[in-house]
Amino acid sequence: MSIKAFSLGAAEEVTGSKHVFEINGRFYMVDCGSFQGKRKESDEKNRNFDFNPDLLEGVILTHGHLDHCGLLPLLTKKGYRGNIFATPATRDIANLVMMDSARIQAHDAEFLAKQARKKGEKFSWKPLYDENDCVAAANQIVSLSYNRKMYISPDVQLEFFDAGHILGSAFAYMTVNPNPNEPEKETRILCTGDIGRKCKPIIRNPATNMPAPDYIYLESTYGNKLHDNHDLAMKELIRIVRDACSKKGKIIIPSFAIERAQELVFYLHLLTDQKKIPVVPIYVDSPMASNATSVFRVHPECYDESVNEAFLKHHKNPFGFNSLTFTTSVEDSKALNEKEGPMIIISADGMCEAGRVLYHLANGISNPKNTIMIVGYMAEDTLGRRIFEGQKEVKILGDIYKVEAKVEKCNGFSAHADYNEMIEWLKEIDTSRLKKIFLIHGEPDQQQGFKEHLAEAGFPNVEIVSPDKEYEL
Repeated sequence: MSIKAFSLGAAEEVTGSKHVFEINGRFYMVDCGSFQGKRKESDEKNRNFDFNPDLLEGVILTHGHLDHCGLLPLLTKKGYRGNIFATPATRDIANLVMMDSARIQAHDAEFLAKQARKKGEKFSWKPLYDENDCVAAANQIVSLSYNRKMYISPDVQLEFFDAGHILGSAFAYMTVNPNPNEPEKETRILCTGDIGRKCKPIIRNPATNMPAPDYIYLESTYGNKLHDNHDLAMKELIRIVRDACSKKGKIIIPSFAIERAQELVFYLHLLTDQKKIPVVPIYVDSPMASNATSVFRVHPECYDESVNEAFLKHHKNPFGFNSLTFTTSVEDSKALNEKEGPMIIISADGMCEAGRVLYHLANGISNPKNTIMIVGYMAEDTLGRRIFEGQKEVKILGDIYKVEAKVEKCNGFSAHADYNEMIEWLKEIDTSRLKKIFLIHGEPDQQQGFKEHLAEAGFPNVEIVSPDKEYEL
């Protein structure tokens, strides 16, 4: 048996997830994501994606975030005609995310062409793919539900386990040369994708019931950080909303349209019902978040028991209430900038590199009555990271703005497990066969810290995956 592995992204960095396994001469790719971060640099990296699709036996998609699925349309555009395996919810979420990416690229191309014409310059930038390429990629997705085994080739069996990260997210568990009579001769590889956290609303906790793996490809986004606990995060949210309401200001929350937006709506609904925050208008200003919320409604198989109870048995909608408005048109989005506070605006993109949130930030970041609430990971060299780190002036849509709004950082809402939560998860799964942990999806300082934490917790055989190295399993 021969198994080799290498990574084309998310190695010593967080985004661009693409991990290739050569198993007995056949190649399998786990995730095919876009690089995110500084625009020019990310665009160059995405354009340099040149893996030969003819070599691929199959693609496995852990979940529908852009940094995991965003280059699937480019892969199929380059000629990949094989299967893309995903859970049913991931199929629907990824379809939304890919189409949204194609539309943003088309809009960017139009905007940049217009700017070039004004300056009398030549313009050559083109989108990586269009909506037709997204449709082609979506047509190749084969759904596989949680805890169902499928042979994806004669010697590789795939099973998905709930990763508890976003709707439909999965651990990809590959069993090589499966033989029920000789399990000791199998090789078992567990790719976590992104690991969620316990006690998050809406979706279940990360699964721990998988058979003992030999190798784990483990994310490390927060490998050297601890999140605020849930109760503290809720107290912070209450304080921030009350403070903004007292100043009649706006709370602008850059948020990923998938999971984070729905989770924030869930919490705000809960706190309003409990009269812990005033009734305040809440706008989810993202067509994709609106569409994603519709996807949530049709995938109750992913809900945790409490939401299932409320949603299915008592018909209470956890994703909508009287104070909430989903804004879809550009005109309605622009109108929010003219309205007086207090109000809460939840808008994509989560890292402030594209989308409608840029216009809300440009309009509101220099007003001291307003609050910018950071609720998730911000990649290096992004506008979100610069705001998060406290820069006094930032460039938005080509113009410089003073940061006069209050910046609040609430890491209790992250959908990624921190190092303590990941170690806790490792101790709950069966590690009796574990030979090595490979760390992916993390900045170098986070990975080095995580490696040390893992050693202290009794997991000494850990390797940080290098982007230019092949590994034998």
